[in-house]
Amino acid sequence: MTLPHKCRELSRRLARYDAVMSSVAGPARLLSATILGCAIAAGAGCALPHRPMTSLGAEPAGVGCRVPLGLRPATSAGPGAAVRPVLAWMAAADEAGRTRHDAWCRTVGPPVALAADAAGTPPAPFDHLVVVSWNVHAGAADVEGLVRDLRAGVFTAGRPVPRFVLLLQEAHRQGAEVPAQVSPGVGIPSAAGLGPTTHVRTDVVAVARALGLSLYYVPSMRNGPPGRTSEDRGNAILSTEPLTGFGAIELPFERQRRVAVVAAVHGRHPDGEPWTLRLASVHLESTASARRLRVFATGPRVRQARGLLEALGTGTPIVVGGDFNTWFGFADPTYQAMTEAWPDASRDDRRRTFGRFFRLDHVFASPPAGWQVRARRLDVRLGSDHYPLLAEVRRSAVSLQD
Repeated sequence: MTLPHKCRELSRRLARYDAVMSSVAGPARLLSATILGCAIAAGAGCALPHRPMTSLGAEPAGVGCRVPLGLRPATSAGPGAAVRPVLAWMAAADEAGRTRHDAWCRTVGPPVALAADAAGTPPAPFDHLVVVSWNVHAGAADVEGLVRDLRAGVFTAGRPVPRFVLLLQEAHRQGAEVPAQVSPGVGIPSAAGLGPTTHVRTDVVAVARALGLSLYYVPSMRNGPPGRTSEDRGNAILSTEPLTGFGAIELPFERQRRVAVVAAVHGRHPDGEPWTLRLASVHLESTASARRLRVFATGPRVRQARGLLEALGTGTPIVVGGDFNTWFGFADPTYQAMTEAWPDASRDDRRRTFGRFFRLDHVFASPPAGWQVRARRLDVRLGSDHYPLLAEVRRSAVSLQD
């Protein structure tokens, strides 16, 4: 049987099994879906083609949602002396995917970048940085609480963390920048993060301003339909250090629009030697219902991972954190594709990060020469449905916990 025939047969089997599983309840549904889904996928051998990535330039024409808002101090809510940052866009060279990306892009507001309060002030020399990767579930997570605990040394044996970067997934933004009307027929995801919380639900722009942090945020999709919310959600980078080198990567379109964000921080060692570290926040494709075998289909996520790797390139120091939706954990083909490019900085801590069984979140790293990156899962979720991962990026081999 040829590959296209195998793929069509796999699709028919998935549809039939999906119908059967709709009448099965409870954990048996999830377990059966996992086992049979693996067997069907392995037997069919259906592979998905790679879609090459291409540059869209700094401000792609025709869609205003790709033009960033101006850079201004984080604590300033007014227009101020904003400077529009240069933002490099990349996307899959796929006409059908581009059309869908454009349609979804028109439902969200523009990217936003804020400068930290201390931006423009020459930083003191430092040679260690803490990076936290966390799916914050559209405001359900207490980001301000996490930062408060970081600064108090709660996660580092009492040693305060003065310099850090947060790689956030499912960050949300609320306000007039989000379009109040959308074209009919465009996919609008349901709203996330609107349930009860133990903290005041605050959007990522307000959080950055309240904490005085640099921010780079690019929405991927709306967070609920117009009339119910005026929100979008996507990936964000918050930092105590100034951010530069802004990039946005529109991953191969599968079920929803996914945009990875990239930025860089700079510093100098106590001996005066400068260093640069790129950072990326990533959220790969998922699905809303565990009863559907599509949640276990790894092909779309592998394709997105390959697009991400191609867009980021190799050979420069980088930390990549995110929710990769690796439902098969460390055996997942998406995880394996990522580790072909960069080592897993959290491989020594293999605990779950979502639900009772799943390791969906990872930190991959290629640090500057002479540096180390070690990541571990924190023991608190602070309102999110995901556990955060904390990575120590250090020139020294000494851990903050030692």
